[in-house]
Amino acid sequence: MDVNAAVAAAAAIAGLCTGVIAMLAFRWSERDQRRPTRTSLHIAAVLPPGVDTVLSVLRSSAVVLDESDSVVKASSAAYALGLVRGGKLAVEPLLHMARDTRRDGEIRQVELDLPRRGTGRGEALAVSARVAPLGSRLVLLLVDDLTEARRIEAVRRDFVANVSHELKTPVGALSLLSEAVKDASDDPEAVERFAGRMQIEATRLTNLVQELIDLSRVQNDDPLEDAEPVRVDELVAEAIDRSRQPASTKQITMAAGGTSDLRIWGNRGQLAAALGNLVENAVNYSPARTRVGISARRVAAPGGDLIEIAVTDQGIGISEKDRERVFERFYRVDPARSRATGGTGLGLAIVKHVAASHGGEVTVWSSEGQGSTFTLRLPEAGAVRDRTSTGPDRADEDDDRPYDTDPNTEIHAPEVLP
Repeated sequence: MDVNAAVAAAAAIAGLCTGVIAMLAFRWSERDQRRPTRTSLHIAAVLPPGVDTVLSVLRSSAVVLDESDSVVKASSAAYALGLVRGGKLAVEPLLHMARDTRRDGEIRQVELDLPRRGTGRGEALAVSARVAPLGSRLVLLLVDDLTEARRIEAVRRDFVANVSHELKTPVGALSLLSEAVKDASDDPEAVERFAGRMQIEATRLTNLVQELIDLSRVQNDDPLEDAEPVRVDELVAEAIDRSRQPASTKQITMAAGGTSDLRIWGNRGQLAAALGNLVENAVNYSPARTRVGISARRVAAPGGDLIEIAVTDQGIGISEKDRERVFERFYRVDPARSRATGGTGLGLAIVKHVAASHGGEVTVWSSEGQGSTFTLRLPEAGAVRDRTSTGPDRADEDDDRPYDTDPNTEIHAPEVLP
């Protein structure tokens, strides 16, 4: 009986101890839950009121550092730029700036080139960083991505340099020729010869200025403001008429064919200029007694049918390395020949901008010594399209072959007469 009493007493004591320990553990857990964590201290206690909201609406990438250089707050853009990794500021120059600002309280600003995250080609991000104290212990970094602005500035600078160079050539030639005319005032034949050269240079200067105006217009204007259904037959006839005189001089036959009565939606003036540039280039870069063909057809596309207008020549062709750059402003495949024909290097750039602004594209197929095919693909004017018609004129959407690639092949299409 005494043994049973002793066992019962021991069990009671053990149960009491277990209960006390459990109660202490529960109270300890409650106290830990009420104690602020490091993260909550950083965001709730360390950041001044309202700062978190302000940082969330800033366009700049924002990073807040505490006195131990740990990241208290960072925007998603800061992570995307690779500024923050593993809870630390990953850009050493910015970290040094933050420490200097924390020490003396001065605001600092610097422009840096940062490695582009996720690429191994050595590309860099141009950023502008501003570091300022935030309260007594925090430092705020604001970083803006300047890469696109730098690229646009470089393009603008190159454009101005190219324009200056292109204008300088005819202006300098006119200056020299005017001096030559003055010195040869007593030689009528020399005066006539120099005057003819002056007229050529003046025409080249006029064409360059006009194409600069056209390029500026197609870049700045919205073609859909004055959009209308435009007949492709009329555009083709106008383009052929524009190049009829130089084609006749070189005995080049121009022929039009394909599907008739097609319409595209857009600005008639811009579309006529784009197609006219393609036909003019085809004539200028084709040898004498060859053919230039212009063909139109409808092709199926996922977003709606497109109208393809292809201009095919039997000229000198374009090399593979030049095909990637022919649509750049002032780029010439053959500078000497381009100057001889009065080319400015802006025609294809205008075609590219017109196609893009109308929701289409321009592509080129070429083979050196055989010729080239430039193809405009533009959305069809849906209001005038017969959606139920099908026939042999409707091309397969996967057929990207040029219309005529053999210089010995006849272009079976009726010649357009005035």
